[in-house]
Amino acid sequence: MEWPDNRHYGGDEDREMANRTFDIHSTRITVEAVGAPGQRVFLLQASEGDASITLKMEKQQAAVLAVSIDRMLEDLAEQFPREIARSEEPLASDLMLREPIEVLFVVGQMGMGYDRSEDALVLVLQELTAEEDRDSARVARIWATRGQMKALSRHIQEVVARGRPICALCGEPIDPEGHFCPKSNGRERVN
Repeated sequence: MEWPDNRHYGGDEDREMANRTFDIHSTRITVEAVGAPGQRVFLLQASEGDASITLKMEKQQAAVLAVSIDRMLEDLAEQFPREIARSEEPLASDLMLREPIEVLFVVGQMGMGYDRSEDALVLVLQELTAEEDRDSARVARIWATRGQMKALSRHIQEVVARGRPICALCGEPIDPEGHFCPKSNGRERVN
């Protein structure tokens, strides 16, 4: 997939970086899980106009993202107070994955910041690579409104909760056929 890039870059190093960086001022952002519980794949998808990217992430990364968004929104409400208008929040249909779904890369590191000039949260996602290839990792930077991110956080929490139940004894997921809990030394099957 080619991402529209109308920015100007100076030398070869800048052009190389441009080929690895995707800046998205999102009109739509979502995270969804595909597959059966225990085998689900988590996908983050963001769109700007007709162009979109899809990134693969772990369930734990999605859960941490939701918590991080909530904390960032709380901090912003204190530092730069502003009510989130209902019209800023996306429609339920905007929180669904859209075809085509072609994974651009697997997310390794994530970070988040605030762009005061646009009053937007900026999500930075770096490609998972081997240590020696870190300099060539691709990066997606996604700008989204407070309303979009608030809705995204709620949606992620719902998506994560649809997975396998967690064992109250050991904290590990319980498969549909149950699991042998290590807290019971594998003697007791927990359903």
